[in-house]
Amino acid sequence: MKSAVLFLMIATVVFGCRQVEDPLAVLRGGQWIDLSWAFDEESIYWPTNIPFTHDTVFAGMTEGGYFYSSFHFAAEEHGGTHFDAPIHFSKDGKTVDQISIEQLTGPGILVDVRSQAAEDRDYQITAEDLKAWEVQHGRIPDGAIVLFNTGFWKYYPDKLTYTGTELTGQEGVDNLSFPGIHPDAATWLVENRNIKAVGLDTPSIDYGKSKDFKTHRILFARGLTAYENLAQLDELPADGFWIMAFPMKIRGGSGAPLRIVAFLP
Repeated sequence: MKSAVLFLMIATVVFGCRQVEDPLAVLRGGQWIDLSWAFDEESIYWPTNIPFTHDTVFAGMTEGGYFYSSFHFAAEEHGGTHFDAPIHFSKDGKTVDQISIEQLTGPGILVDVRSQAAEDRDYQITAEDLKAWEVQHGRIPDGAIVLFNTGFWKYYPDKLTYTGTELTGQEGVDNLSFPGIHPDAATWLVENRNIKAVGLDTPSIDYGKSKDFKTHRILFARGLTAYENLAQLDELPADGFWIMAFPMKIRGGSGAPLRIVAFLP
């Protein structure tokens, strides 16, 4: 019953006041797009982080004659497709488990910066990119989840092409090279628009060469959240879709593995 109510609410938001005889028919006829990468030994983590591991506890036939399998996994919070909670860069920010369901869902928009990132892999998305999107598609709606398509998701999980380096540790950090969101764009969003979250298809919302992570700090100080290492962004239109982004509910977590999907009616 709760799922049906949720779907009805989504249909209402997506279609506004338009008459829909059977809202569930809209959902049955829509398309779900998974924007998450599967976690495995190739999942990309920050160069100083411990990578994902997945080990077999047991897999096979038991003495009782039935099949059984169980596995052990270990991972740092920030790797693969993952969620950043405000406390990641804001001392008094909320932890993962404190984020409301309402903040994890909302109307999505997609800002396409593939051409800019193709010319400059250290490109920083600007407020002008956001304003240009609005010229074409209208004002960013209240409660929006703003996604950015740099085109880098197509390089995942090739570390060298995707992150700019295969090195680990501090040497790896020093050689990172990928696009991100300029702090001025983050400031423009929090001062001029009322959004819930941002996300993109690179390892960080700050560009690879950032040393102060100012974009994180600006957004998280205002209670926003972020999604990193997204997939399949070419499948999305500029607007008219709904985002559901559900992280593992880690108590006290600064981040978590994320399953994020988009619904296109």
